[in-house]
Amino acid sequence: QVQLVQSGGGLVQAGGSLRLSCAAAGRTISYYVIGWFRQAPGKERELVAASSWNGGTTYYTDSVKGRFTVSRDNAKNTGYLQMNSLESEDTAVYYCAAGSTWYPTTTSSTYWGQGTQVTVSS
Repeated sequence: QVQLVQSGGGLVQAGGSLRLSCAAAGRTISYYVIGWFRQAPGKERELVAASSWNGGTTYYTDSVKGRFTVSRDNAKNTGYLQMNSLESEDTAVYYCAAGSTWYPTTTSSTYWGQGTQVTVSS
């Protein structure tokens, strides 16, 4: 079993930055794909960014390209999502997830963090 504990998030003005962390416990996540998803009110959960097991392959949805950066430190068993130039449209609950499949989806991701609210005020 892997437990994912998220931190970071909060309220920020448009144009600001936040960093989300996803710390794993129980088992190493070195060999897992890490995905970052978000869900806004009334919308489906969507994949925002993802990192392969060694960070060599990454994915970003079009709306965050150039603004968000996904990374991981396998020695610390932790994944990160750096979010810059935040926009009001980025307001959502953000989730990290770990799984064995590339490209990660909500069904292929096995372990989930508890979610953290990101609110961007305009």
